Parts: sequence; structure tokens; C-alpha cells
Amino acid sequence: MNANSSAEATLPPGVRTFREYRMSRAMKLRLARSALVLALLGFWEFASGYLFSTFWVSKPSLIAAYISTWVVSGDFFYHLYFTMTSMLIGFVAGCALGLACGMFLSRADFLADVLDPFLVAINGIPRVALAPLFVVWFGIDMLPKIVLVFTLVFFVIFYNTYAGIKSVDRRYTDLAWVMGAGDSELFRKVILPAASPYIILGVKLSIPYALIGAIIGEFVASSAGLGWKIQMETSLYNTTGTMAGLILMMAIVIVMNSGLNRLEARLLSWRPAQRYGGASSQSPQ
Repeated sequence: MNANSSAEATLPPGVRTFREYRMSRAMKLRLARSALVLALLGFWEFASGYLFSTFWVSKPSLIAAYISTWVVSGDFFYHLYFTMTSMLIGFVAGCALGLACGMFLSRADFLADVLDPFLVAINGIPRVALAPLFVVWFGIDMLPKIVLVFTLVFFVIFYNTYAGIKSVDRRYTDLAWVMGAGDSELFRKVILPAASPYIILGVKLSIPYALIGAIIGEFVASSAGLGWKIQMETSLYNTTGTMAGLILMMAIVIVMNSGLNRLEARLLSWRPAQRYGGASSQSPQ
């Protein structure tokens, strides 16, 4: 009996298969989210100009018109490319090195204890304070933004990987040893899969940090990017342009997080399905 068939015994009345339940739940989620977004946008559109001044928060119709004009006749894709490039390079580098260091130090307890206070101290430095130094060290091009994103992402991935590997149930590793698993096989087939939910959670948490790092770097010193555009519009008191930039940032995070949710469902498909009353990591997003 597989995980899905065992879960079908706990399905709500009227639902025949777990797949049918997942599709039904996904549709309800989409409808609820769409209704919430429409309600918020409708209230914002109505209230702006009546309950509070349009100057302070603009309104959805003006923001949509601004984005449309920016995409069609402006330099939207140039600024988007600049921000996304620095974000993705720093994000991938931070994930790769954070994962590698987390896996290595989780198997080197003495070295991990030696480095622990230094890693905590470095992670405690506000990245906003480092951003001007990165500009001095690396210039005003894309490199300081990449480094800033890297410093934010690295520690999230590192600590999640380290904690995930350390939290693996000792009974699983002992059983694998008894069954004759070697060190590499034990790590690949037992420890890493068991720690993968922590690692994937760290990757998902890193997405907004990566975008924040890129935007902060552009705030400090840049001649392109969404952060530079937001700062310029703010200096001109153009609330519509500023809100357009913020909404684009939220859209980037939502799209990337949705992609990771789908990847998580595939990578963690081996996990037993949860009861319908709780959250399921395998639910389509």
C-alpha cells in the first residue's frame, strides 16, 4: 500500500481519491486567493480619493497604467534584467556554498564548534551597514549587489542545512548501518532525504532575502535596476511609480515561490501524504 492509497481512508465524504481531493483543494485555494486579491484591490481603488488622498498610496488603476506604459515604451526590461541577474547569481552562489558548508560542518563537529561564534558574529552584522563597504570594495556595477545577496542567502541555507542534517532521527541511521550501508550511501539515501524539507524551506525563505539584498544594493549605489527606479520615483514624489516597483517585487517573489512549491512537491513526493485536515506539501500551488 503506497502513501496515497493509505491516505484515501481519511478523505472527506464525497471525495473518492486523494488526487481528486488535491485538485479540489487547489481549486478552492485559487478561488479564495483570487477573491481576496480582488477584494483588496477593489477596496483600494474605491478608498483612494475618498477615504485618503491618492497622492499617498496611488490607486490600482493608475499603477496598472504606469506599468503598462513602462513596459511598452520604457526601459522596464533593462531594469528588470539588471535586478534579476544580480539576484539570481547571488542566490545560486549562496545556496550552493551554504549547502556545501552546512553538509560539511554537520559532519565535522569539532570544527563546527570552533567556527560557531565567528559565524554568529558575521551573520549578526546588518547588511545595510555592509552595502556601502561593498561599493567601496567592488565598485558601483553589479558585483556589490551580487555579494550582498550572497551574504544574505548563504547563512539562511547554511543554518537550515546544518539543522536539518543534525535533526535526522538516529534510529534511521542506525538501521541503515545494520543493513550494511556505507558512509556515502548512508548520506545520500538516508540523511540527505531526511534533511531535504529543512533545505527546501531554507531556499524558499532565501528568495525574499535575495531580492531585498539586490534592491538595497541598488538603493546604495546604482544606475539601473528596480531598486534604482523605486528610489528615483520616490525622490520625485511619484507614489504611483514607487508602488508599481513594490508590486513588481512582490510578483517576482510570488512567481519564484510558486516554482519552488512545485519543485518541492516533486522532490518530496516520497513522503507519506498528510491527512486532509492538515497542510500538505504535495498540494498543487
